[in-house]
Amino acid sequence: MFLGEDILPWMVLAIGGALAVGTVLALVRPPKEHESGDLDRPPMARSVVMIAVGSIAAIWGIASLVS
Repeated sequence: MFLGEDILPWMVLAIGGALAVGTVLALVRPPKEHESGDLDRPPMARSVVMIAVGSIAAIWGIASLVS
């Protein structure tokens, strides 16, 4: 294969980790300046769901690589 046999688990790990970490950072450090119409902070319920989905995907990617 072009990028190796393990490209899909690596991609799931990278995208899931980025989703979880990016959402946590958006909650911890919201932008100081925002344009008109933007929220001060991201919605909490949506953020928790995105963190959970990203974490599950990252764990799934790690488990696929280890097994």
